[in-house]
Amino acid sequence: MSADQMSVGEMLAATVPMAGTLNLEFLETTAERAVVRLPDQPAYHNHLGGPHAGAMFTLAESASGAIVLAAFGDQLGRAVPLAVKAEIGYKKLAMGVVTATATLGRPAAEVVAELDAGQRPEFPVRIDITREDGAVTGEMTVVWTLRPNA
Repeated sequence: MSADQMSVGEMLAATVPMAGTLNLEFLETTAERAVVRLPDQPAYHNHLGGPHAGAMFTLAESASGAIVLAAFGDQLGRAVPLAVKAEIGYKKLAMGVVTATATLGRPAAEVVAELDAGQRPEFPVRIDITREDGAVTGEMTVVWTLRPNA
């Protein structure tokens, strides 16, 4: 993991206290993909002994934030990234360690071109949540915007 990748995870942990509270591990943070792991922690279990739905939502949303920072960090001087809406589907029982893998739903250059044109671009980030055996336990889409600074 490079220093740049660590800085995105460290930045999120410092600016989003919930990411630090859940002890999220930022494994990969590039403009193409972000991978974040939620360790198995009994304090964040549900009634079935797996990670609570809220913890999995935060895991996936944090992975989406990591890829947004990696892809658009160079735009922070002129725009603020904000989550607009999110939708999550829980597909299978999650147990143990779970990992969220986020990918951009639109090319970053296309989003920046809209920002350059004076627009407030919106773009989806898709996230798969998986168990250690590779089974997809959840799918989430977070729509983000880059809100131009006033």
